[in-house]
Amino acid sequence: MKTGAQLYTIRAYTQSEKDFARSMKKIARIGYRTVQISAVGRDIRPERIREICDEEGLEIVLTHSDVNRILYDTERLIAEHDIMGCQYIGLGAMPDKYRAPEWLAYFAEDFREPAKKIAAAGKLLMYHNHNFEFRRLKAEGTDGQKRMIEYLMEWFAPQELGFTLDTYWVQAAGADVCQWIGLLQDRIPCVHLKDMGMSPEGAVMAPVMEGNLNFDAILKKLEGTSCEYLLVEQDICQGSPFDCLKQSYDNLAAAGYR
Repeated sequence: MKTGAQLYTIRAYTQSEKDFARSMKKIARIGYRTVQISAVGRDIRPERIREICDEEGLEIVLTHSDVNRILYDTERLIAEHDIMGCQYIGLGAMPDKYRAPEWLAYFAEDFREPAKKIAAAGKLLMYHNHNFEFRRLKAEGTDGQKRMIEYLMEWFAPQELGFTLDTYWVQAAGADVCQWIGLLQDRIPCVHLKDMGMSPEGAVMAPVMEGNLNFDAILKKLEGTSCEYLLVEQDICQGSPFDCLKQSYDNLAAAGYR
């Protein structure tokens, strides 16, 4: 498994081509060799993203792409991922309208065709979870109740939809991270590593191995799965996001993961 950086962590520093290049240099100096493209400035062309990452020895392994482009501009989106050398096309979150019981099934109806096109191109659509996918509900047209994530597992074949499992959000849902790694073991080529600490105000995001998640068990469990890329993410940082990414990298490297 390769350790990478989810660039959403440093989104304030990737909005112009000049800042993106500066930031990739910093990411490479930390030691990362893979990145996820997320929340990067819209005016930075895929060709330049690839060139800048190549210059720093960074492999682009995953994106978070605009939902409307996944749905309605699928072919061009695939072509852009070809330019970047990226196999995994990510959806960062389920759009709000699909989260209601009466609309959830339409998610599968709407995304199945784009997912098939992406699979036919030799790539994989990846779904990134938060905590709400672990809510139990009765989707319209179904019997009984299931977690939203269980519906997604059932409605899409593994070759149509993978899961970018986010350790923080699984924990925030009150679910067991290692259990869900096991349940999704053949569908998680990319995993977001994100720790949870506590402040007087409540739960906070923390650098990996600086919070309360059991990363010794999590990393050991991931070793027996389809996971290829461990992508460090910290949406909210106390201090410099580059320092947070370095702290996570150093902790993972000390544990044998680079």
